[in-house]
Amino acid sequence: MVLKVLIVDDEALARARLRTLLGDCSAPAASVQAEAANAAQAVEWLQHHDADLALVDIHMPGADGLALAQMLRTLPRPPAVVFVTAHAEHAVQAFELEAVDYLTKPVRLERLQAMLQKVERLAHANRAPEPDLPQEILVIQDRGSTVRVPLAQVLYLKAELKYVTVRTRDKSFILDASLSELEDKYKDHFMRIHRNALISRRAVRALVKHHDPQEGEGWAVRLEGIDELLFVSRRQLAAVREVVAGVG
Repeated sequence: MVLKVLIVDDEALARARLRTLLGDCSAPAASVQAEAANAAQAVEWLQHHDADLALVDIHMPGADGLALAQMLRTLPRPPAVVFVTAHAEHAVQAFELEAVDYLTKPVRLERLQAMLQKVERLAHANRAPEPDLPQEILVIQDRGSTVRVPLAQVLYLKAELKYVTVRTRDKSFILDASLSELEDKYKDHFMRIHRNALISRRAVRALVKHHDPQEGEGWAVRLEGIDELLFVSRRQLAAVREVVAGVG
């Protein structure tokens, strides 16, 4: 595929350098659809066009790149956001905004190519769900009726006393099952992030700093479609980082 790219940077020379580097990339190739010198121009263009990727500088006049990333999340089809900046101190905040990557200037061609491959993997995952996922279901007894919940709709499984909470984007169910058994049976779909929780690999959107009343300071994952954060144990943190980076 050819990734459609929007470059957002207030410096014309920086935009030109990125355009040149992107022209040297392949597998995947990248096509620069437009350039913007500030956040307002970027939002205006994206209201009328689509892009797979927005390469965003952080320090710009007016709304900065972090504010722009917040705005882009409200679009019907937001592009993947990658920050390209000379300043490394905003990396944690960038990933809390669900940025796909964070590149520091001067950008190396090899690093840019690796980032494009990550964006391509995410684009394929979002556009082409695995055909076998809808065929697998969880059969749940819910208020006297039997509900068939497609596995592809399940965002997480969380052990609560003797039962497991099954969470989809729209609803929660209670399943009489063992979390360990579910993990063994559906290990290709879910990964463990804590002794009491499994999450859908395909639903992971970000890893963020988080304070949990019971666990204390640490990290949590944000899943697609829900506001709830799920705490990640230190033992599982490295594996979750790999999934967030697109290599899991």
